[in-house]
Amino acid sequence: MIGGTEDTTTGVIRLRAMEAAGVLRYPIVAVNDAETKRLFDNRYGTGQSTLDGIIRATNILVAGKRFVVAGYGSCGKGVAARARGMGAIVTVTEIDPLRALEAVMDGFRVEPMAVAAREGEVFVTVTGNTQVLRAEHFAEMRDGAIVANAGHFDVEIDLVQLEAMAEDRRRTVRPMVEEFTVISPDGARRRIRLLAEGRLVNLSAAEGHPAAVMDLSFANHALAAEWLARDRGKLSNRVHGVPAAVDGEIAKLKLETMGTVIDEPTESQRAYLASWAPGT
Repeated sequence: MIGGTEDTTTGVIRLRAMEAAGVLRYPIVAVNDAETKRLFDNRYGTGQSTLDGIIRATNILVAGKRFVVAGYGSCGKGVAARARGMGAIVTVTEIDPLRALEAVMDGFRVEPMAVAAREGEVFVTVTGNTQVLRAEHFAEMRDGAIVANAGHFDVEIDLVQLEAMAEDRRRTVRPMVEEFTVISPDGARRRIRLLAEGRLVNLSAAEGHPAAVMDLSFANHALAAEWLARDRGKLSNRVHGVPAAVDGEIAKLKLETMGTVIDEPTESQRAYLASWAPGT
């Protein structure tokens, strides 16, 4: 085994934990952290395919809906932007102050999930963490709330708690839509509609990312594998970033396929950027 490449945020987190514990046995290239992966596959791919999955499963009108996006990483940014672009009123929830500040500066309302749970009509978890939506949130949701996950497997929505709260009051109302009727603390009966069993809604209820954005990610894997093979034995058993030159080359190739031409710096501009002598 020469090495490996990893495409997902959660996978990279696990591999870095293995590195810290000293149990990573071969070098890994964190493709997920490449600019040409994170800024495009995660943002534009997840954003579009998540909305596609929700619409296919429910046939809702997104415009005017109160959309709650849990997590404002690269994927969450894409989901929030696409929902707002289709006319939704978007609220973001976060645990990271930097990401929360970014969401505020991008023009989104930022609230704790305990508050957002009472207001939202559609909830999308995009965090990579577990139990993001749980019993205290289900108890506060309005009747007819739709919950979906586009982040990490089926752990972001606490299905065990949702099933316990609904007891036997659950039914399938459409393909990929299961309705749970829960009794809230005030005694009201509320229906919560879970999409795709809490699994990745963009893969389960839609077709995943379009090939026109996945090609960037696959190019990273291919060139990272080439680097691992070429430098076999030279890389330590840790998580490595994609070389900046590879990232830049992939962006250049993608622009060429799109028929987009950009400027080249002049010789004097190159010299200016490389020198301290001009002083300004």
